Amino acid sequence: MTQKTEVLYNGECPICSREVNHYARLSEKQALPIRYDDLTQSGKLADWGVTADQAAKRFHVRKDGEVISGIPAFVVLWRDIPQTRWLARIIGLPGVHWAACKLYDYILAPLLYAFHKRRQRRINP
Repeated sequence: MTQKTEVLYNGECPICSREVNHYARLSEKQALPIRYDDLTQSGKLADWGVTADQAAKRFHVRKDGEVISGIPAFVVLWRDIPQTRWLARIIGLPGVHWAACKLYDYILAPLLYAFHKRRQRRINP
């Protein structure tokens, strides 16, 4: 890995934060140049060029100056972490990639976003 990878995630989402914390531990153990930005921390979104709502809807990774979201973003991150490269290879296969993108785009991401909006309504009625 030659270029720094940056990850934008929703730290208020228990599922998202648990998964990203796992990746952060793996990358920290190997001193990989991966930065993890919680969208709920002030000042992080302006640097990414996305709104809080856009950031909460999808997982984002920036690599070589390009912001990538969804399953392609996961693949970029997985390629950078030695323990998850196998997953990047599997999800990168054409039919598997297509199915994973559809599952994420139409089921998982909307479901996680709906949970996020519900949490927000409970916190700020």
